[in-house]
Amino acid sequence: MRTVRSARSARSVTSVRSIRSVTRGIPALLAAAALLAVAVPGAVAAPESGAAHDTVAAPDTVAASAPAALTGDELAASWTGPLSTRGRYIVDADGDRFKLKSGNWAGAQGTYVGSGDVNDVANHQAHQKSNNIPLGLDRTPIGRLMADFHSLGVNSIRLPFANALVHDKTVVPDTAVAANPQLKGKTPLEVFDAVIATLTADGFAVILNNHTTSYRFCCGLDGNERWNSGQSTQQWIDDWVFMAKRYQNNKRVVGADLRNEVRRDTWDDANWGRGDEHDEYTAFEQAGNKILQANPDLLIIMEGINWQGIPAAPFPHQRPDLKPVRTLSHTLIDSNKLVYAVHFYGYTGPANTGAGSGPGATDDPRYEDFTPDQLAQVVNDEGLFVTEEGKHFTAPVWVSEFGAAGRGSTDAKERAWFKNFTDILVKNDTDFAQWPLVGWSDGKGTPNDNWALISYDASGKKLGVEDDGDWRAADWNKLVNAPAKSGRIAPVNHWNIVDIDHGDWNLSRTMLAKADWSPGNSKGNCPDTERLIGLSRSYGRGLCTDVAEPLKAAGAWEMVDDEHYVKQGDWASGYNKLQCPVSSFAVGYSMNGPAMASLLCAPSATPLPTTGRSVWFDKGDNRPATGGAKGSDWAENDYKGQCADNEYVAGVAMTWKSLQLGRPDALLCRPLT
Repeated sequence: MRTVRSARSARSVTSVRSIRSVTRGIPALLAAAALLAVAVPGAVAAPESGAAHDTVAAPDTVAASAPAALTGDELAASWTGPLSTRGRYIVDADGDRFKLKSGNWAGAQGTYVGSGDVNDVANHQAHQKSNNIPLGLDRTPIGRLMADFHSLGVNSIRLPFANALVHDKTVVPDTAVAANPQLKGKTPLEVFDAVIATLTADGFAVILNNHTTSYRFCCGLDGNERWNSGQSTQQWIDDWVFMAKRYQNNKRVVGADLRNEVRRDTWDDANWGRGDEHDEYTAFEQAGNKILQANPDLLIIMEGINWQGIPAAPFPHQRPDLKPVRTLSHTLIDSNKLVYAVHFYGYTGPANTGAGSGPGATDDPRYEDFTPDQLAQVVNDEGLFVTEEGKHFTAPVWVSEFGAAGRGSTDAKERAWFKNFTDILVKNDTDFAQWPLVGWSDGKGTPNDNWALISYDASGKKLGVEDDGDWRAADWNKLVNAPAKSGRIAPVNHWNIVDIDHGDWNLSRTMLAKADWSPGNSKGNCPDTERLIGLSRSYGRGLCTDVAEPLKAAGAWEMVDDEHYVKQGDWASGYNKLQCPVSSFAVGYSMNGPAMASLLCAPSATPLPTTGRSVWFDKGDNRPATGGAKGSDWAENDYKGQCADNEYVAGVAMTWKSLQLGRPDALLCRPLT
């Protein structure tokens, strides 16, 4: 949910943002820790809606061009699971574009705000007690919910859950499923199963989202800051493998959204690639590949770091989002399964938690403070740049949360931001998911949470975004109805990073099934569909590609750790060399500290040329001028050597002379044809 949601999720009409002070309240900490406490994004609520902005009267308008509602059969017939990626686009099993037009159906992640009696509805977000299952099942039959989702024009549902749900054996109260008596007597996980079965039977794609560890409403200093808050990284991965296997036969369960809004806890920031227990990059890489081993059909969806630093003027603080991906992107064992995700809310900003006053509040600009052009640039810098073609980081970007307070809100700045932001989504043809879909209402035209697109009172009466009085309708309809690229998407090539900075990086299903091929050394393998095309000199980075990929022969792959295949001339005089056998190409490598230890070579199904060239990178970068992830730095602050896209790595040269420590100095690049 949005670390952003400091205010955002509070969303009662009477005080859209003030409830956040309860939701994200900072625990009583010792005075010595007070400054650290403000690091929590959204720990203190922003001002009530409109408190700091000009206001406009809430018009009674109904936007024209409401989405054309598909039936369940029509939606189901429009796409075939599972999903995968081709460049910046998500595609279905036939290779046709499947744009995620999604909503977040919250509740199974928990709504308890963390203080007071958990059974008292007053102690739940916006006075909505989910009983740890998706909201609304107490108020309206699930079939009606499906029809109402269709009426919004969405084709997919992001379904948040807590790790607690995986292990919860309690039975939900009958009152929690009063409108769906078929769900009585079930545990939260069993209700979750039934919800998924109903959604997918009605044609919706379902993305599982690990939102929290405990059943506590996110996102601040709440014990859910990282994937390993309140649990070990291994337990988190085990829970994901359990969920991946549980739904592996349902091809409309299409994605695993690994963790919501990773952020600072009281004492520590998450980081991107340092190799410690706070390293989100490595944890997500490990989890994504374990999930794909359990269920190769799933998209692996990764957010960036949502917040770092202490939000106070003397201290550095920021919302990195996907910016670190520009120089360190992920590589999965299946290259066509990675999607990146990012969240945007108007009242937060690149260095603003969303707090309006008190601890956590700063003078940094909010997204809603930017002009349309400035906002477009910031959104690109923090997320949408990932969709650029032909880079090591190229992937679809899903804005998996955004939203605004609707009915009853008179905040002119938020309205302008929502229009400008949805314009950006339309212009860039960006996949999206609104937060949230479902909430409660009082039956008198007032929703508990006016961020919800649909609200139900206790009798099941619906109040929706298309009904009179919700200013968001025009922009929502514009977004859902916008022209988008459709039809068959052409296959694309990949350039992917291998990162053995802190240990093994085994991306090959073939080698994962075998014993350690270079014991005692750090090793990296390309995915089975790719080959090694580049190395960095000092940091152990590699670059893989599938451009013009030769077919592999059935023979065993060979680890080469000496010069016995150096038989076609001395291509690096005076240097030690590792070289693959004739008609074999490098698909992996190992290092011992900074020194090259071995090459992993795969046999080609057809003969490969033995002529070649030496590509030296001991004194600077030596990369091709075209192709090859041009314009993206896959080993920042390190010298890199890279073969052309129509070549393969046949060997690596290094030396221990002059204190060079065996670092790679040159590649032997040979043509593929």
